[in-house]
Order: sequence, then structure tokens, then C-alpha cells
Amino acid sequence: MKKLLIVAALGLCSYGAFAQNVDLRRKIEVTGIAEKEVTPDIINVTISLQEYLDGKKKITINQLENQLENAVKSAGIVKEDFTISNVSAWNNTLQKKKNPDFLASKQYSIRFHDLNKFNEILSQVDPKGIQSTYVESYDYSKMPQLKQELKIQALLAAKEKATYLLNSINEKMGRPINITESDNSNFPAPRQMYANRALVASPQTSDSDIDIKPIKLSFQVQAIFEIAQ
Repeated sequence: MKKLLIVAALGLCSYGAFAQNVDLRRKIEVTGIAEKEVTPDIINVTISLQEYLDGKKKITINQLENQLENAVKSAGIVKEDFTISNVSAWNNTLQKKKNPDFLASKQYSIRFHDLNKFNEILSQVDPKGIQSTYVESYDYSKMPQLKQELKIQALLAAKEKATYLLNSINEKMGRPINITESDNSNFPAPRQMYANRALVASPQTSDSDIDIKPIKLSFQVQAIFEIAQ
């Protein structure tokens, strides 16, 4: 009998603890969304240069690199926005020892804030030495500020939705219980591209041939508000 009483007492204690953990507050859960499209004003481009043979004469990677460096400097690209992104110098040296006809290559990263400078730069580099060009990524200079604004807009949209839904049934919204955000933004995909040969032949042409797709920023806020008593 005592054992049964002990078991019953333990059961009541467990039920009491369980009841304390159950959230009995009345609440409403809503979603707010804020979106905006912006045109990228930062484009990270990779340019690959490779040595080539002009008859019996080899146009070296050093010659091509000097052309690119001078073109970048002439275009006003700051030093921090021009870097060597991938160079296998040790491998190039080893390959040249094994094979004198080996053609070395290098990759360079350029951050463009003005895409009209893309063809301006390539027009000053030997086109036969340009192996490929590649848009690595896109960005927007005011991204942190814009993200903050959109998150606030999404939260306010959730609050407004909860308010009018509760007003429709004569209830009042209380304090927030939980707020969760998610980023559903869509950035343009990186892609391969090449210099426009017509523009290379006419460096005075200023329009870039790169098609820039907008960045779609989308933020969603999932908010739970207490229903006031």
C-alpha cells in the first residue's frame, strides 16, 4: 500500500512539473516579408592569362602580366582591388624544365566598381594572351545597411499582420514571445564571359558588354506574439 502511495505521489509530482513546462499563454504566429531588387555595383572578375607562341617567338606570362598591370593602373583600379588569385609558379617552373615549350598561365582577380572599365582594361592586353574571363561574384556596396532596413520592414510587416488579425476578433496583441529571421535572397550566378573583340579594337567605346542581372534581397521574419489578457 505504501509503495502504491509513493508511486502515486511521484506521478503527481511528474504531472506538476510537466504542467509547469507547458506554455499556456495565448499567442499568435505570423510571417512578415520584405523584398527589394538592387543592381550590383561591385563585380569580382577573374582574368586568366596564358603564354602563347607567335611563330617561333614566345609571348611570356611576364609580358602579359605587365600589360595587365599597366592597364589596371591606367583605369584607376586601386591596388587592393587587383590581386593574383591563382598562380602555380613552382609548377610552371618545373614544367618548363621538363618541357621548354610549356605555356605558363596565371589568374588575376579584379574588383570592378565601374564595369565600363572592363573592356577598357582588356583592350590594352594582347587578346591572344587572354585565356578566359569569369564573373566570380556580385555584390552591392550598401548591402549591410539595406539588409538591416529590410529585416526591420519584415518585422514591422509581421507586427502589422498580427495586429489587424487580432483586431478582427476583438483581441489585443501583447509582447513578442519569439522572433526568427531567414534570408531568401537571390544573387546572380557566376558565369564565364569573354572580351568583346570589337571593343578591344575600339578602346574609345565606353559601354561594357556584360549583362548585369539584379540582386533580389528577400527577408522573412517569423514572429510569435502573446495575445493580451
